[in-house]
Amino acid sequence: MISNLYHPKQQEVLKFALNNDYFMLINHGAKRTGKTILNNDLFLFELKRVRKIANRLNIKKPQYILAGADLGALQRNVLNELTNKYDIEFNFDKHNRFMLFGVQVCCFGHSKINDLGRIRGMTAFGAYINEGTIANREVFNEIKSRCSGEGARLLIDTNPDNPEHWLKVDFIDKADGKTVQEYRYELDDNTFLTDRYRENIKNSTPSGMFYDRDILGLWVTAEGAVYKDFNRDVHYVKLIDEVNFVKFIAGMDWGYEHFGALVVIGIDDKGDYYLIQEIARQHEEVDFWICEAKKVKEQYGNIPIYCDTARPEYIKKFKNNNLNAKNADKSVLSGIESVASLFKTDRLFILESAVTRFKQEIYMYVWNPKTGEPIKLYDDVLDAIRYAIYSEGVKSKVKVKSKSKIGLR
Repeated sequence: MISNLYHPKQQEVLKFALNNDYFMLINHGAKRTGKTILNNDLFLFELKRVRKIANRLNIKKPQYILAGADLGALQRNVLNELTNKYDIEFNFDKHNRFMLFGVQVCCFGHSKINDLGRIRGMTAFGAYINEGTIANREVFNEIKSRCSGEGARLLIDTNPDNPEHWLKVDFIDKADGKTVQEYRYELDDNTFLTDRYRENIKNSTPSGMFYDRDILGLWVTAEGAVYKDFNRDVHYVKLIDEVNFVKFIAGMDWGYEHFGALVVIGIDDKGDYYLIQEIARQHEEVDFWICEAKKVKEQYGNIPIYCDTARPEYIKKFKNNNLNAKNADKSVLSGIESVASLFKTDRLFILESAVTRFKQEIYMYVWNPKTGEPIKLYDDVLDAIRYAIYSEGVKSKVKVKSKSKIGLR
């Protein structure tokens, strides 16, 4: 039965897609709601439909565009999922194209302007654009203009972004239910998730923008303090003598006019995080930070120091001094969400006697409501914390198979 395959929201979208003509179908909203799962299946339906049109027009090799943030993202979000679900094997040529159902599928990245040149000149019978908000606007418009084959349609899925994002303003807000149709998903739409799982996700998602976007599927901008769930009565601790630390990590944010900051974070046997050392200074050269990092090494061992990649020459100097310096993953929103989730779930604590600058920054670090990004003030210690926690978390995740495993290069 179809109810075993798709939840009610997906069924609603599927019914529209299979029974109506349209030019653009946009599935947007909360994470973990099955938007991409449905679009992956609609992608297969579309290829079969395109083949029928091509047969009628006597076109031997119709083309279809499959676009993601980059080729690796396409592999993770679309191709691996289809292989796992339907055991489809993708045989690529040297131009990242494959044949499926008699249609030549051309794979592209869409997040950078240099992706534009590879798309120009095509005549496509449709496109599937995964992670639409990440797309470069010019590349997106070029893909749209290339979809000039008879009956061409565009499938798009995305998570919400700033409400002034061009995808929302130019397309979602102007959807007429015919040429452009849009569907917004909330976490609760995915009835395949257990009630327990949904409640746990809700309870662990940071308040404010992250909750509105990730749970309710709303296109909202951020406002106020970045770390709304920080509670001084809960998250400041006075003693750590009885904490059983199993690992230590560090973060380094370079500065001169701005504060430079080196932090040490301990992770206990329960997976909780403790900020146990903060060094924050202005107008210091790299030699000062090398000296401080050596003191950290003496106390905690040769722990990883996740460093701001803005100054690669400083990282090199750290390494030349036998310090375990690593390039930090500086993904801003993902990193902030990672730290904010720890505050939300009471898993990040601050040794109050060890910090000074943190006490200012935690309340002064605020969102820019126009851009949806944090204002670059009062962020030095907090950036160092983010570099350490998020980079360590990314490093610990299971790595995805290499692109060559399915033919993408």
